Amino acid sequence: MNRIDDARLPAWASLAETDDEQVPLLGCALLIARDEYPDLDVAACLAQVEAHAASLRPLVEALDDAPLKMQAINRRLFDELGYAGNHDEYYDPRNSYLNMVLDRRLGNPISLAVIQMEVARRLGLHLDGVSFPGHFLVRMPVDDGLLVMDPFNRGRPLGTEELRLRAKPHFGADVPDEALFDILSPAPNRAILSRILRNLHALYVGAGDWARAVRCMDRVLCLDPENAEALRDRGLGYAELGHVAGAVRDLGAHLQRWPESGDADVVRSRLLELLGDGRLAQRTH
Repeated sequence: MNRIDDARLPAWASLAETDDEQVPLLGCALLIARDEYPDLDVAACLAQVEAHAASLRPLVEALDDAPLKMQAINRRLFDELGYAGNHDEYYDPRNSYLNMVLDRRLGNPISLAVIQMEVARRLGLHLDGVSFPGHFLVRMPVDDGLLVMDPFNRGRPLGTEELRLRAKPHFGADVPDEALFDILSPAPNRAILSRILRNLHALYVGAGDWARAVRCMDRVLCLDPENAEALRDRGLGYAELGHVAGAVRDLGAHLQRWPESGDADVVRSRLLELLGDGRLAQRTH
């Protein structure tokens, strides 16, 4: 279990070389928040998560059954402390920034999942995130399989048929057991953090806030320098900002590294627009 016991956070520049299992979920979620809130009180945020776990420890340690332990955690977080999914303002960026979720007790599925996972892990429960299509979930191994829960809806357990129904629109057909099991694979911390950043990127692109959109993709590339979509989207964002050199660098690198990608024609066209002539065409085919 990765824990951060003081106010020091990892450096963005160190994360590309950090093994997946060593990427600290809570610490990096707070790094994302600090980009938007530079005066963020990191120690207070960490202490709040620790306090949630400490208040539960006597009760959870007195229970033998893991699902009952998880039920107690969910009751504390969602019923007593009031954490809730922000159904009314789902696309508010504050739902993705962990300091604001801790303050407001409102979040989106993935930010609530981070809090739920971090509290559970401090109490000895192995809770993982699940990059379920459309809606982030959490899972916990139990004796007879998996307990899958929806943090956006008060940690409610989800049965197999409901999961299948939720997945079906994204597959366009019935979802066989093998496919459903694959979808429910645990998401590494790096993937969870990248999904937080991609969610924010989509919001900022929709709002025409290209500086923040570019920042989000830059952070994804700190986590995963080989992320093709992030390199493309940072380049497109640079173009919107008028930073032609940055756009040409990123979009050109994208074509050189992934010349057969499905979006290669779009990227090539944008590059040629930026350069204003056909010189690049010979170099990128």
